[in-house]
Amino acid sequence: MLDPELLELITARRAELDEVEEQLVSQLAEVRAERDEVAVAERVLERMTGQLAEERASARPMPGRWAAGR
Repeated sequence: MLDPELLELITARRAELDEVEEQLVSQLAEVRAERDEVAVAERVLERMTGQLAEERASARPMPGRWAAGR
C-alpha cells in the first residue's frame, strides 16, 4: 500500500517543478526574443556604419582635383 504522506510529498514536489518549468519556459522565450532584437540592432549598426563610411569617402575632395580645374 502506498504511504499517503509520501504520495502527498511527491505530488507537491511535482507541482512545484511544473511551476518552475513554466517560469523557465517563459524566461527562455523572453531571452530568445531579446537575443533576436539584439541581432537585428547589430545588423542595422553594421549597415549604417558601412553607409556612413561610404558617404564620408565620397564627400572627401580628391587630391589635385581643385588644382586641375584652375
